[in-house]
Amino acid sequence: MPKKRFIYTSVCAMAALLINACDNFSKKEKSPPGYNLNKPDKFNMPNSLLEISGIAFYNGNPDTVYAIQDEEGKLFRLGWGEKKHSNTRFGKKGDYEDVAILKGQVIILKSTGTLYSFPHSDAVYEEPDSAMEWKNLVPKGEYEGMYGDEAAGKLYILCKNCDGDDDKVTGYILDVGDAMRPSAEFSINVAEIKPFTGKVKSGFRPSALAKNPVTGEWFILSGTNKLLVIADANWKVKEAFPLSGNDFNQAEGMAFDAAGNLYISNEGDDISNGNILKFVRKVSK
Repeated sequence: MPKKRFIYTSVCAMAALLINACDNFSKKEKSPPGYNLNKPDKFNMPNSLLEISGIAFYNGNPDTVYAIQDEEGKLFRLGWGEKKHSNTRFGKKGDYEDVAILKGQVIILKSTGTLYSFPHSDAVYEEPDSAMEWKNLVPKGEYEGMYGDEAAGKLYILCKNCDGDDDKVTGYILDVGDAMRPSAEFSINVAEIKPFTGKVKSGFRPSALAKNPVTGEWFILSGTNKLLVIADANWKVKEAFPLSGNDFNQAEGMAFDAAGNLYISNEGDDISNGNILKFVRKVSK
């Protein structure tokens, strides 16, 4: 091949590679209506919350973030953007996955399905006097997602990996008052997710659950599948959105504030901090 032609061919090939790389770099994931998953406000966690899992707000007030992490039986409290924090020990070391605040009670979900609760008013103490443990309210399995509906007084618990859930994901509803009692069941049909993405070929493994206070839709998060699924009030899947590994290192928790802003927590690793990403709800004009 003549030298000039070789140089021309090489330059063209390099240019094509650069264009392709730029396209990949600039490619943005689609987002749910009202949110931009590509432009979060990031809050890096202190070292004690490197393995942050569940998050919650009290009555939808975002001034204080309530969070737990996978290893210690502690509830952490911190202001948005402030790494100084306090904590309350409610149990022994264990695999704790989510937290909800409902009917004046802080409720924590362990991966086995066991629940722990204590009064929200006791969260200011190093150790609450009246922490309670609730076993056998849901079948044996692996659980990560939980949501507390204050108005209805109901707690929703979503299974991550349970027997018989190959083509569906089962959830359980508990009535919360002076005690917690099983009330009903629901399920998400995995086949309804497949038309939107191929990320559920090996099953859908949810890690968090929350209800959008503005639309009433269910948001179901999966760190394993790197997917955000949206379902209507009856759990029928409406859409699914892939999550970029650049922003969502290991998505573990999710919550909305009263204004409908979306928050997703990500566990850290050896090279990145744990964090919470805030996605401001865009109001239609």
